[in-house]
Parts: sequence; C-alpha cells; structure tokens
Amino acid sequence: MDTKTEFSKALFGDSLIFTVNVSDQEVPLSTLKAHLYYGEELVSETVIRTKTNGDYTGKIYIPYYADIPNGTATLKLVLQNIHFTLTEQTYDLSLERPDYPYLTLVAGEETYRMERTDLYTYAATANFPIKVNAYIQAPKVGEAGNELTFGWEDNAIKEGSLTNIPFSNRSAGQYSITFNSLTYEAAPFIIAYAINETVMQRIDDNHYKLDMNLTNGQELAFEGISDFADWWIDPDYLTKVSDNTLKFAAPDGQYRIIANFQYKYFAVEKLVNGEPAKLQADGSGAVWIIGEGIGKPSVSTNAVGWDTGKALCMVPLGNKKYQITVVAGTTVNADNINFKFFHQKDWGDEFNNTSLSTTSDVIFIGDGKNGRDPGNLGIVEGKKLENGATYVFTIDLSEGNNKAILTVVKQ
Repeated sequence: MDTKTEFSKALFGDSLIFTVNVSDQEVPLSTLKAHLYYGEELVSETVIRTKTNGDYTGKIYIPYYADIPNGTATLKLVLQNIHFTLTEQTYDLSLERPDYPYLTLVAGEETYRMERTDLYTYAATANFPIKVNAYIQAPKVGEAGNELTFGWEDNAIKEGSLTNIPFSNRSAGQYSITFNSLTYEAAPFIIAYAINETVMQRIDDNHYKLDMNLTNGQELAFEGISDFADWWIDPDYLTKVSDNTLKFAAPDGQYRIIANFQYKYFAVEKLVNGEPAKLQADGSGAVWIIGEGIGKPSVSTNAVGWDTGKALCMVPLGNKKYQITVVAGTTVNADNINFKFFHQKDWGDEFNNTSLSTTSDVIFIGDGKNGRDPGNLGIVEGKKLENGATYVFTIDLSEGNNKAILTVVKQ
C-alpha cells in the first residue's frame, strides 16, 4: 500500500476522503478496508473492492457523539488479496469537536438561529409558545464536514435524528431555547405539566401521565396548560372548581391521570400496584369498555373502536358497581353502538350474553344471533338515544361476576 493522503487531523462529523495506491504482483487483490477506532471501539468502517492494481479513493465517516473529548483516534487500512493475505497500515488521527459559529432550530416551517454564547453552547431567543417541537441542525464545517442534526430518540437527544425535541416552558412568551453540542444538554424541558406540584411523566408528544393516590373530593391544581379552559372534563372522575383546579369525583384509590394534548382532555384509569386494575373474582377492581360507537371527549374525534390502548375505565363506585356517563351524539352514538365490557384493559375475560343482562328497553345485549356478537351492546331496532341527552350506564356485580346487570338511565 502506498497512501497518497496525509492523515493528521480531522473534525468529529467529517467524511474523511483518502486515496491509496495498492498492488500485488503475484495474487489478485480483493478489498481495501478502512477501520476507525475510538480507543478500542470500532466506530466506523468502509470497504472498497480492489479488482486491479492502482489508485483507489474512499471515504470514511468520523462519528459525532456526545461527551467525546478532543483526542486521538486510530485509523487502520487493511489490504487483502484473494488468498486472504493481509497488509496493514495504522495512523494516528487527531480529532477535534467542531466549534460551530451557530446552530439552527427547526420548528416545522419556522427556523430560529441559535447564536453561540460560549464554547459548544447555543441559544435561540424569541417569542415562543409554551411547547416547541423542533430539531437542531448544525452547519457544515470545513471541506470534509457534513450538516448534522440532533433530534429526540428514546427520551434523549440523539445525533442524526430528525424527530422533534419536546421543548417546553412554563408559559408562552419570550424565552431562550439552549443546546450544548458537547454534552447534548438542552432546555427548557417539560417540568411545566404538573398536578399539585408533582411533575407529569411524558409518554409522547401528546400524552403525559401521573399516578396518584386520590381521595374523593380532593382538589387537583394543574400547572402549565395554557389553554386549560378549552379542555373537556370527564364528569365521571372530575369536576371543575376554578381556573386550573379540578376536584376528584370518584372514590378513594390509586389512579392514573393522562393528559391528552391532542384532544384536550384528561383520561383517568383505576390502578392496582401501579398497573391498570383488573376485575377480581369478588367483584372489585375495574371494568373496561372496548368497541365501537363510544369515545371521549367525543366519539367523532376519538372513538375507542377495537384499540385496547383506548379502552375506557368505568368509574368504580364501590359495592361492586361500575359506571360511565355519556352524552348521546357526543361521547356515544345515538343510533348505533357495538361495544362491550371487559375484565381488563386488553383482550381476555369479557362479559357475554350469559354473564350480562339488562333491564333497558333501548339497549340490548348481543347473543350472536340478534345482530351483535355475544356480549356486544346494540340499540333496539326502531329506537335511539336522544341527541344531547345524558345517559348513565351502570354495571352491577353484586350478585356475582357471572350475573352482571346493566342499567341505562337517562338523566
């Protein structure tokens, strides 16, 4: 091997171009490989087919990672012929982290220049909303450099990603979004969404949750939701007290409150030991609804369907009774329903026509022959729920889980 490139220094994020003259006078060549090591770890490699003697030009990427200090990497060139005979050459390559003159915050169609405030530290200051979903773009530095992006993967900032980072501030207005290109530290992040000063855990961009031990009548002060007045409040679990404050309306117990920012409502689920509750043999626990024609905050925008992740948890009233309140034409279809009751927030045990009966003259229970599968609810032919009217569906298990009684009462 006769290397035509001087390997002396490069930047993290570079694509290092090299040229090598290779030859074997007796045996045909096979490959020329370039391996890059950070310490003992192989971090990048490239392979070039070498069918004939001559000059070959290749490119090897120098990875850009968080918290890697400036230092010396090892570049190894390995030439192999078809008899697997190897020739190797090793070079020390001095690497530095690029000192970007600026970065760009990309928030949808809007871009903001992040000015350099210190070594590796950048900030964009503007009138931002309370939530800013954006990724960060670094410009090409030097002839061998590449544009880099920093996005959100596995609840952390990751190079090479275009997934938006969920920046958030306690209030809308002028504030700064910052990023450190060495440590990947960034701010501000969600500490804003909280209930009674306890921070909610991020599930994804649109969902945040908090598991709480709650008592009937307990007041819940919500922080960080700027349009709180526009949110739908589930009357089975919550009642409004004042701006940003709700009162817990269900019985005492452990519950999960999920803030759904896509549809602007709070879903509430009964928990046992931190997991969604299941119906127990003694009639305690929870009853869940899965199926068509029902949904919160409205069936038209967020129907449950047969997605178990959207299962609705009926309020556990105590005394082996469970309840859900719906409004015809809003949270339940007035003329067509096809949902059923389950013992868990998933497929498994369910109520069918042998374990569930009803006294309603509007709602019927399917038996597999009357237009509904066993246990699925339907609306009696020729009847419908009154649009705009509130109905309370109650499951009574006081006679046993196999003798459940459904009542439907118009309020």
